[in-house]
This record gives sequence, C-alpha cells and structure tokens, in this order.
Amino acid sequence: MFVSQSSKDKLTQLSHGGGCGCKIAPALLKTLIVNTHDKLAMFPKLLVGNCTADDAAVYQINEHQAVVATTDFFMPIVDDPFDFGRIAATNALSDIYAMGGEPMMALAIVGMPIDKLSTDTIKAILAGGEAVCQEAGIPIAGGHSIDSLEPIYGLAVFGLVHPQKIKRNSDAKAGDVLIISKPLGIGILAHAIKKGVLKPEDYQQLIHVTTQLNKVGKDLASLKGVHALTDITGFGLAGHLLELSQGAGLAAHIHFEQLPILLAAEFYAKQGIRPGAIERNYKSFGHNLDYAKSLQSWQQCLTLDPQTSGGLMVSVLPDVAQDVLALFHQSGFIKAAVVGELITGPTKLYFD
Repeated sequence: MFVSQSSKDKLTQLSHGGGCGCKIAPALLKTLIVNTHDKLAMFPKLLVGNCTADDAAVYQINEHQAVVATTDFFMPIVDDPFDFGRIAATNALSDIYAMGGEPMMALAIVGMPIDKLSTDTIKAILAGGEAVCQEAGIPIAGGHSIDSLEPIYGLAVFGLVHPQKIKRNSDAKAGDVLIISKPLGIGILAHAIKKGVLKPEDYQQLIHVTTQLNKVGKDLASLKGVHALTDITGFGLAGHLLELSQGAGLAAHIHFEQLPILLAAEFYAKQGIRPGAIERNYKSFGHNLDYAKSLQSWQQCLTLDPQTSGGLMVSVLPDVAQDVLALFHQSGFIKAAVVGELITGPTKLYFD
C-alpha cells in the first residue's frame, strides 16, 4: 500500500480550477448539447442517455443486466498527490453508485505537465486512485495518458445494474422527501487551500468527506419507495436538485437549517472564502432559486457551492425516509438528513 507523503509540488497552484469546480457552467453546457433526445431515440437499448443530465449512461445487454458507464476527471483540489488521486477516483465511482449500480472496472485518465511534476508526485496520484479502486473491489485495467499543461486525473468507470433497479434522477414524485448523505462545503474548503488559509484539522474534514465511497447507492436501489437518486457535485446542491426537479416537472422546498454543513465551511464562508464556481452556478440557474429574506449571503453560497465527491441525494416516499436514513447511518454517513420535499408547481427551488 502506498503511504501518502508531503510533496514539494503545489498541485493546486498548477491549475486554474480544482475538483468539480472545473465543470463547464450548466448554462453553457446546455447550448453545447442540443437535439440529444432525437439523436438517441434510435438506440432503444440505451436506457439512460444525457437527456436529463443524469449521472451515467446505461445500456441494456440482456433481461437481467445493463452496463453503467461514466467518465469523470478534473484538476487538483488538494496539494497532496495521493489524496488528489483518492478524491478523483472516489468521485468517478460515485456516478455508478448514483445509478444504483455496482462498479466492475475502471480505466485511468491521466494528463500531467511532465516538465513541472516529479515522477514521484505522478506515481503518488496514480497510487491514490488505485487505493480507492481496491477499496471498491475493482481493478484499474488500463487507461490513457498525455503530457498536458495542467495536471488532470480521473477515471472512466464501468458497472452493472439490473434494468429494473436503475435509479434515474428524473423519476421523483410529488410529496417525496429529500435526503442528502454528506455535509456541504467542500468547494469552500478547497478554495481555502488555494488561498493558503485552510487549517490542518479542517483539511482532515475535507479528506474524510471526499474519500468516502457512495457504495450505499446499490442498497438504496433495492429499497422500495426510493424513486430518484443522484449525487451532488460541481453544480452544488441547488444545481443538481434543479436537474432532479426538472426531470420530474416539480418544484422543491428546502429547509436550510436542516442541511448538513461542515462547520469549517461555515467559518470560511462567513470570512468571504468562496470559489468562483459559486457565482458561475448562480448566473446559470439563479433565476430558478427563491431564497427567504432571512437567509444571509454566506448561507445562499453554501447551496451553490461546488461539491467534489459529494453525497447522494435521494427522493423517497415519506414512509420510507427513516429506512433510508437508517441505511445511510449504518453505512457511515452520520450527517445524512432529511432536508426538504418535492411539491407540485413549475420547476423552482424554495429555500427557507
């Protein structure tokens, strides 16, 4: 097992962004992906494409099996190379779990500025990804690498799911309650790293959250009453909840005081430490957000904060909510909480 060690290479200073905050703004992304539904309609075995901005593609291969496929990669969110590899791999695997699937193998996606990073640093990044895949019980069976201007690492992951147990992000129902499994605030802590102000104890909070595998997604898919599932990444809580709401043609009501939030993130947010992706997210879909006047600026920012390797968001019948919470808690997600509910009406998020 590779043992993480401090690196002289400051990874976060070699890239203009980090983690899922590197994502293309959702408003721009919509203009780049057009007429998708018509193009994919000719493939009846493609059970999930990108029509509803779901977490992964799903292709049926027989009556009992469908392949789940995803790819996810980004620039460094932390300076420690081993931790960067772990976070990137955990994040990529999450898309499989968010569909209710089980990963079976991965391919590495590697782009490194060879003239700027030491061989030991690059080896440590790859070792971090391998360690997480070993924890998930899958091999990194290959991949592709290039010499790039900025460090990039991630995985293409393939998994399996029963066609009847697929959990789309678009199948939520009015009256469902919303549960999220991990605390918010990762983007703010990552920005504090880039600013050079993050405390060591707060770094440990970030690592614990971002390297916790969302394996519980497969168990949630087998639980009756769970209608929709997604994970919270670069578009923040608000952005990914909007995708879920739009897919179902519903609105959502979120109770801010019930949101699990990293205490350290609250501290830095109040100090004005906020990644640029927060503003990018607000410009893309802020017109669909209705904040109560009582919510302060730092509180609103936490709903827009880009999460890297964030938690799962579940839309579930109220009668089953306690079962979902129990499953999360038993799986180590001790901050999991009910945060709101879906209601009828035009797609909009209401925060109180």
